[in-house]
Amino acid sequence: MLVIHGGAGSMSPENMSAEKQQIVREVLTKIFDAGYQMLESGASAMDAVETVVKLMEDSPHFNAGRGSVTNAAGKIEMDAAFMDGKTGLAGAVAGVKRIKNPVSAARAVMERTPHVLMLGEGAEMVAREAGLEFKSSAYFLNKTKDGEKGQKITDGWDPSYELSPHKYGTVGAVALDKNGNLCAATSTGGMQNKRIGRVGDSPIIGASTYARNGLVAVSTTGHGEFFIRNAVAFDIAALMDYKGLTVEEAVKTVLAKLDKQGAQGGIIAIDGQGRPAAFFNTRGMYRAFKDASGKTRALIFND
Repeated sequence: MLVIHGGAGSMSPENMSAEKQQIVREVLTKIFDAGYQMLESGASAMDAVETVVKLMEDSPHFNAGRGSVTNAAGKIEMDAAFMDGKTGLAGAVAGVKRIKNPVSAARAVMERTPHVLMLGEGAEMVAREAGLEFKSSAYFLNKTKDGEKGQKITDGWDPSYELSPHKYGTVGAVALDKNGNLCAATSTGGMQNKRIGRVGDSPIIGASTYARNGLVAVSTTGHGEFFIRNAVAFDIAALMDYKGLTVEEAVKTVLAKLDKQGAQGGIIAIDGQGRPAAFFNTRGMYRAFKDASGKTRALIFND
């Protein structure tokens, strides 16, 4: 079982052309099917999750990797996290600027170091040791997820310049493989025009990313500060573990709490039996999964 998301935000049928909607659905379907076929062929949840997140990072349609938005200085700062539900081990990177696929760097931190979260230059050292691919800033800056160039560049934080309505873009995946192992990963370019050095929820284990075998795997997208303060991903696991809620009930409960706080975003999850959940309180969320009939569903709005 697999569920993927490509970010939640202010996208709506009114501000997104039918052509753009079709393109995004086709991209989501292609990426989802690649990961699902891996799982059907016996691949591990970790390999399938890494693969689909890398594919989204490589696409200009999502705010991660190649499609990352820029900070207040017009620079790229990317974050990612990876968690193995079987071992409980996790890895994350924050503020990386040149790693082509931050999700692979997060996995490298998990597998090659005794640490969980590594920043900037230190994270890039681990990525180099793992033989990961690096790109120049032009790779990330020449084309944003909307195919545009040249976001506003300032010397620092400009409070007069509002955050982009696409600020909630983030990608993630959760999977359950044939051996019963769960995995979750999340990757993001962060909020457009964010303060230099701002880190959101995506690389914080328990905030945006969490996995525990037999229970649940979670990946989120949204207003990161709220997701950090509420430990959203772990809260879902705790509601299921301690109160016996289903994955759908737990996700809806946490989203309702966020809604009361004025926080927006979306959550995908899979429980230990393969039951999926994908809910959001924004205008839309890019997402893909298999429906009850076994058909791939790539959705954007409440359709």
